[in-house]
Amino acid sequence: MRYLVISDLHANLTALETVLADAGQLGQDYDFVWCLGDVVGYGPDPNECIDRLRSLPHLCIAGNHDWAALGRLDIRTFNADARKAVGWTRETLTDENLAFLEALPITFVLGDFTLAHGSPREPVWEYILDPLIAALNFSYYQTPYCLVGHTHTPVIFRMAGDRGECDAVAPEYNMRVRLNGSRQIINPGSVGQPRDSDPRASYAILDVDNMTWEYRRIPYDYKLVQQRMERSDMPERLINRLEHGW
Repeated sequence: MRYLVISDLHANLTALETVLADAGQLGQDYDFVWCLGDVVGYGPDPNECIDRLRSLPHLCIAGNHDWAALGRLDIRTFNADARKAVGWTRETLTDENLAFLEALPITFVLGDFTLAHGSPREPVWEYILDPLIAALNFSYYQTPYCLVGHTHTPVIFRMAGDRGECDAVAPEYNMRVRLNGSRQIINPGSVGQPRDSDPRASYAILDVDNMTWEYRRIPYDYKLVQQRMERSDMPERLINRLEHGW
């Protein structure tokens, strides 16, 4: 079984379609989609991204922007640009797609994998930004591997030793890395709004039969997305960041 692992689409249909095309043929190159949350927020295509995800065999969990669109989070904690995007998203989503977001779980366990948007400790909101935070989260899930998103940065945090130490491993693209059973927290990066100074969409392929993980990166036409954002009067900072990957 091969899974296409995506996260943080952020209503960017152009990036999502580019990733799907690059990933190959459903049923041949991958069998199922795991989405680690934040399908909506920031971008101009919330309904389109949900519709496209729903057209695929998938499992999706809730992210903080998905909850914000539902009014489940106090958006006063968001910056001004994010608050404006949340308001626009709420007004734009169809009833059917609001119901889709309402039904999303916040965590899921499948075999050797725990799925969460932020962290196993605080699934919707916590950012795992460094090895220290990762190390504190190892005791909050029972499987060998935990897949997370939220930071928009591809990285593997790997338990080292028996005292809870943790290493951060940078991604190597287009290389199948064997998962060796050591406890790891793995982030595939962001499809729709990367923040690691690389504007290319980021995703991964997980092969559970051979227990391999493969990071992939693909450029997409961000200018098309920027044009749609401009037409929707979205904040300039959100428009510009797509070009720079921050």
